[in-house]
Amino acid sequence: MKHQWPKLDYLGWRDTCSALHLYLQVAGKYRLAHTPWNNHSWHATFYVTPRGLTSSLIPDGPGIEILFDFHDHQVVGTCGDGREASFALRPTTVAEFHAEFRRLVSDLGGTPRFDGKPNEVPNPVPFADDERDRPYDRDAVHRFHQALMAIDRVFKTFRTSFLGKCSPVHLFWGSFDMAVTRFSGRRAPLHGGGVPALPNDVAQEAYDREVSSAGFWPGGGGIDYPAFYAYAYPSPGGYRSAPVEPDAGFWHEGLSEFILPYDAVQSAEDGDAALLAFLRSTYEAAADLGRWDRDTLECGLGRPATVRPSDSTSLTTKAPLPSEPVGREDQVSKGRYYMTIDGYEAEMTYSRAGEALIIIDHTDVPDALRGRRVGERMVRQAVDDARKDGVAIIALCPFAKAQFDRHHDLNDVLHRLNRPGF
Repeated sequence: MKHQWPKLDYLGWRDTCSALHLYLQVAGKYRLAHTPWNNHSWHATFYVTPRGLTSSLIPDGPGIEILFDFHDHQVVGTCGDGREASFALRPTTVAEFHAEFRRLVSDLGGTPRFDGKPNEVPNPVPFADDERDRPYDRDAVHRFHQALMAIDRVFKTFRTSFLGKCSPVHLFWGSFDMAVTRFSGRRAPLHGGGVPALPNDVAQEAYDREVSSAGFWPGGGGIDYPAFYAYAYPSPGGYRSAPVEPDAGFWHEGLSEFILPYDAVQSAEDGDAALLAFLRSTYEAAADLGRWDRDTLECGLGRPATVRPSDSTSLTTKAPLPSEPVGREDQVSKGRYYMTIDGYEAEMTYSRAGEALIIIDHTDVPDALRGRRVGERMVRQAVDDARKDGVAIIALCPFAKAQFDRHHDLNDVLHRLNRPGF
């Protein structure tokens, strides 16, 4: 089923977007003040619901949940003893929103004490002192919510193909972005901090492990359009020049991240597939170049009502190489290896750089075949053919390079400039 993606015009609603960002900061600061610290600040985030964004349960007073309702355009608070309080999202000032939010928390039996300044914005103005009039575009907020639901759907699908430590799909109110983050399991170098209006120890704790992270910004922060992003920390050598999908994805020098404009997903024939390709290809670049243990960390995409294989088959014992045949199409300057399994086709393409040299430049394995060693099977077939034909291989593709790095028994066919130590 192909889903529709709403149009988003950041420049048309950026003042409302900025106001909504600050309103979420007010509620986020309240949650932060009353929730025990969780790793990587996961205790402070918001989550997408069919009506808007929720804080989930905050352990204050009788237990309080804050909902930004983007259907009825109001802030709704509920608590554990059954009480409910609300006020309208409307044109107002941050100072007035801050005052109304404090009253709402008090009415629910909570304690409206929390830090009164925004984070991660330049020149932060205390909430109580921000008297600037702010608009509220209901239609734009509604479209934004529809986009968040679509993004949440794809991010959660992407998350199912990772067995290692992975963040929830959540919205950070500081940077105002939806995010999902995968972890290699290894410690990372100490982060330098330097995020505007954010204590360095918060950034350093957030990045104390190696990550491959992806997310969505509605706009701002260096780009005047909605976009998806992806980055790795620490960024491995060659990451910025790694090939990514779809074609509209690119490396943004100013942000030092890969960017995929939202419009490229919204206008694609299959927006879900386009976004999944971006998430997958940027992660694979980080994992291959960073030498993550992908065999242990990954699996196929999750499916409804289908239990995953037990650890005894998916982790401690490698899945066998697939027995399906590997096809080959060899032309004068280019060629490819391919496999068709369960109706899905995987391929690995190469270019000829002379009679005795080929360059493996790209590997594409559908999500449905992840974790089944299909890519490794094609690499091994290329190695067998190279041995037979007296051909050397340059592994330009990050996935293929990672296979040679893991399986040293294959390295005899590598071109001498592609071997470790050169």
